[in-house]
Amino acid sequence: MTPGNIDQYMKHDLPPDTRTLGADLRALRKTRGLTLTALAEALGKSVGWLSQVERDISEPSVADLRAMAKVFDVSVSSLFRTAAAPGEEGLIVRANARRPIGSRVAGSTEQLLSPDLTDDFEMIHSVFEPHAALTEAVSRPTQEVGYVVSGQLDLWIENTLFHLGVGDSFRIRGHAYRWANPHDDPCLVIWVIAPPVY
Repeated sequence: MTPGNIDQYMKHDLPPDTRTLGADLRALRKTRGLTLTALAEALGKSVGWLSQVERDISEPSVADLRAMAKVFDVSVSSLFRTAAAPGEEGLIVRANARRPIGSRVAGSTEQLLSPDLTDDFEMIHSVFEPHAALTEAVSRPTQEVGYVVSGQLDLWIENTLFHLGVGDSFRIRGHAYRWANPHDDPCLVIWVIAPPVY
């Protein structure tokens, strides 16, 4: 696609409702298997209000976003977008405009590489700090693939330990996993998760 075709692509192939906070909130709700009614009850709000928020008719307050982030188990910062340059919204994520996500585990930082949360998958930029570890195994109903860009990482899938280095990749299909970076350098992994969980 040439730069001159971007506006045409934006107008015809990428529905406007996929580039909004409401669309992200709807995607998170659906990924969590929550109905409008269940989420509204968890937030102490009406279904009508929540429906308007998801359709970008009403704007949630910061307190509302905090409550939603808690229900979705995501960081509040993951719900805020950096304005994209004209013609780039929904298509391009600049390095200085990535949304921080996750970071609930000490020693790892994650940023969303995908333009929003409305795809069938999400792409994550994960940095595992030196000597950091996820000591309790986690599992989630996803398929995940990772690629080690730099550094080294120890990854347990179920009870099997794998030592990963630059250029190695892996797949996790709902397995329990944990990780550790026992080395002196950070490890950068590009992680693709389907369906999105952040």
